[in-house]
Amino acid sequence: MTPEAYLTAVGACPGHRVLDRLGDKWVSLVLKELGEGPCRSGELSRTLAGVSRKMLTQTLRGLERDGLVARTTTGGAPSQVEYRLTPLGRGLREAMLVVVGWAEAHIGEVDAARAAYDGNC
Repeated sequence: MTPEAYLTAVGACPGHRVLDRLGDKWVSLVLKELGEGPCRSGELSRTLAGVSRKMLTQTLRGLERDGLVARTTTGGAPSQVEYRLTPLGRGLREAMLVVVGWAEAHIGEVDAARAAYDGNC
């Protein structure tokens, strides 16, 4: 298989496509926060210390594009924008929390394996 064909096959794989989204730095944190309930972008920005306004906007737009987050604009002056998880987003969040739980339970073993490997190299 050529490198180009391999990259095409990997890019078409549903698992890789979803894990690629979860691999984005802020996605898991946004999913975690929105799992607590709807939030305005300003609230998310304050909660997610270190995220720039631009990066938060890009992350939310990507999640909205994927159908994981819904954006609602309320009237008024100025109008307010609120984000919430969709049912699809809630399902992904649940799966993500399983992985986080596994990581918390096994990080000691992972760290020990890394140390052993690094010591042998």
